[in-house]
Order: sequence, then C-alpha cells, then structure tokens
Amino acid sequence: MSVLNIQIFQHVPFEGPAAVEPYIKKRGHQVEVKKLFDGDKAEPLSADALIVMGGPMGARDEDKFAWLVEEKRALEVALKRDIPILGICLGAQLLADVLGAEVKPMGYREIGWFPVQASSDFLEHPLGRSFPRNFTPLHWHGDSFAIPQEAIALGSSEACANQGFVYGSRQVGLQFHLEFDQSSVRRLARNAADELDGSRYVQGEKEMLKQSAMFSAADQLLENFLDDFLGQCN
Repeated sequence: MSVLNIQIFQHVPFEGPAAVEPYIKKRGHQVEVKKLFDGDKAEPLSADALIVMGGPMGARDEDKFAWLVEEKRALEVALKRDIPILGICLGAQLLADVLGAEVKPMGYREIGWFPVQASSDFLEHPLGRSFPRNFTPLHWHGDSFAIPQEAIALGSSEACANQGFVYGSRQVGLQFHLEFDQSSVRRLARNAADELDGSRYVQGEKEMLKQSAMFSAADQLLENFLDDFLGQCN
C-alpha cells in the first residue's frame, strides 16, 4: 500500500484520535488532525481517507457550534468524491445526518462496556469481516441515528438499536468507541462527569477502567478493522 494522507476531524480538546493516530503512523501513513473547535478548516479535498471523531455536542447543534455547518459540507464533498469515511460516535451521527437519516436523543445514555450483536449483512461486508458476531466495545453517547437509506445496519446492543452502518463500500459509521484507551476514559470522566449518572446503562469510571482485557480486545479489533478500512483507499 502506498503512503496515504489521512485527515482526522476533532471536535473537543478532550476527545482526540486516541489509538487511531498511532495506528496510522505505525503503518507509515501521514495523518493531519483538524481541530475544528480551534478554528481549523474542514477541508478533506487532499485526503485519501477521512476519520471523524466523537464529541459531546449534537449533530444538529449548528447554532452553538457554527463550524458544524462547514464540517457537514465537507462530508458531503467527501461522499460525492467517494473518499473513504470513518465516523465514530458523533462522527457517525454527522455522517448519518448528511445522508438524510434522523439523529435524535435516546432519552437516556449508554456509557460503558456493553455487548453488541453484529448483523449478518454487516459481517459479510468487506468492512465487517474483522468483527465477530458478538463483541463488547466501550460506549459513550446519549444520541442515536436511524440507518440511512441504502446503508447496511451494523448491529445493536440492548440499549441502542443502531450501533453503526456501512454506506456503499467505503463509508462507515460506528456508534461505539474501539479507539478509547484508559487515558481517554479518564479525560471524558473529568470533562463529562455529569453524564455518569448511575442510570441503567451507565457504568462508573472505576468500573470502566478495570476492564483491561476489554481494552486489549477493542484495540486489536480496531487494528484489524482499520486495516480493512484503509484497504479501501486503493
């Protein structure tokens, strides 16, 4: 594989690329992190692939975060050019919104390690072949999306019916976080402590951090999946 230029959109200081950036560099590719919250422009025209990270804002909070308008335009351009796109959590919600699907609050939060059952159609897709039928990722969200028209549903958890989707062969949204490490959880717990409300689908910081085997499994699944995702750039 030739050297790729991977562009990452970051929405808040405390939720960055985490394990995604070192993976890209380890594979010998170039990575450019666009800090949209700090005035960087969302311009993916020179990118071989685009990765859109998470954040606490909603996909339709343009009145509070004006740069979301520019970001959605950038996603529309990337889709028209068939640039590979990976949206994670908020990134997946933004991708779903641009594709015309509804994004709305669930009425409760899903935070912590909860099992996901993958759909047969997703497992048969080239971007789903690295996933097992059942896996347990880390979640941190209160919004969810409908599956865009012509997209393939990834699967579901008990709390959230739609945990992701694949659109075409090169665009994918993941509602959950495979990229989080323990430092990521600590940063979110500091900056979004009010979300750890002890409700039915919300685990505490200590409960999340003690699952070292789950962090390791998620990291391996992330690497396998990113191999497949970046393989779509050729």
